[in-house]
Amino acid sequence: MPAIAYLNFDGIAEEAIEFYSGALKATEVKKVKFKDFPQDPNYPMPENELNMIMESSIEFGGGKIMMSDLLPSMKTVTGELTKGSNVWISLVNENKQELEEYFNRLSAGGHVIMPLSDTPWSSCFGMLVDRFGVCWKFNRDADKFLDNVIANQK
Repeated sequence: MPAIAYLNFDGIAEEAIEFYSGALKATEVKKVKFKDFPQDPNYPMPENELNMIMESSIEFGGGKIMMSDLLPSMKTVTGELTKGSNVWISLVNENKQELEEYFNRLSAGGHVIMPLSDTPWSSCFGMLVDRFGVCWKFNRDADKFLDNVIANQK
């Protein structure tokens, strides 16, 4: 079963969905807003939360990312949403041209930490933080490198 990255945003998930869908050439985009579900009249949601994204997913090149907005009313339970480096999304693609295209599109408005380059562990590796503060790693053939290192340790 594959793991799926799930990104939370502070009221800008719809903008992020549009950006990532284009940058990653999404083949399928699904999104549901809180207003798409019947509201409990005893516990109505604040008007400003109804248009926020409850859940979404984008599928691209064999991968999938899910996204949503963290409701202001949920912050009392979960705490404030902060950008951080504790989660990185790693794109591994044998096609160097596609990897370069993803890198270039995702770096728009963001910050390149390490440009795509040849490294001892990958023939094409790079890192960036996109305009939403999400950290990305790009690898062309890192799995082959790891397999070789492990095989040589035996």
